[in-house]
Amino acid sequence: METKKREKPCCAAEALRRVRRIDVGGVVVGLAMLDDILADIIESDLSGVTAIGDELIKQVKIYNYIPKEAEPLYRAALLYEYQNEVKKR
Repeated sequence: METKKREKPCCAAEALRRVRRIDVGGVVVGLAMLDDILADIIESDLSGVTAIGDELIKQVKIYNYIPKEAEPLYRAALLYEYQNEVKKR
């Protein structure tokens, strides 16, 4: 999947509005641009949990730091958020 070019936030306040908090292994973390990333991946019609998880991690790492050791926890949390977004639509 080609990485979509997203518009950068214009200011600190806009950047803060683009942070979404999720539970990652029992710890709440804030991830920048997550709503945009989820929308883009849902629109891409990727299939398979592995492909979706790989793309979520790849896209989230563009805007956020994910420690290598914590990637499995982030992957599970991101897939959970992805599934919730799909159900909402």
